[in-house]
Amino acid sequence: MNDDDGTEREIFISFEAVSDAKVLIISIAARLAGMHPQTLRQYDRMGLVQPGRTSGGGRRYSERDVALLREVQRLSQEQGVNLAGIKRIIELEGQVGDLRQRVAELEAELVRTRTRLAQIEAAGFPRRDLVPSSQHQTALVVWRPTKSG
Repeated sequence: MNDDDGTEREIFISFEAVSDAKVLIISIAARLAGMHPQTLRQYDRMGLVQPGRTSGGGRRYSERDVALLREVQRLSQEQGVNLAGIKRIIELEGQVGDLRQRVAELEAELVRTRTRLAQIEAAGFPRRDLVPSSQHQTALVVWRPTKSG
């Protein structure tokens, strides 16, 4: 991006720090992204950026969409990545984000499970005369109490 004096400056936008609210009309989003509105329409058709829609069908973009549009432009112009490659990069980044969230959920579950296990062990369980088996058992054991007298 160029300042008023013509010098170039880079702008870094963290996707986590921007809003997902779909409030920007296409002309404003295009101006913020440094693109022509027709380019945004093309990217929408290709599935690169998916704006919200008004009841009348008009596109509405979020700050996150604008940041993504800037990243598409950077990858295309500075890195020479074609649009199919950019679409794949976006998909993979989405998968990475989903996987990171799942790992965080699993780590939290592991902490809860370890805490619960420590509580159970502190209460005197499992019994010391029981030994865990590493073999997967498929046998079904039926226990019936004997009738006392």
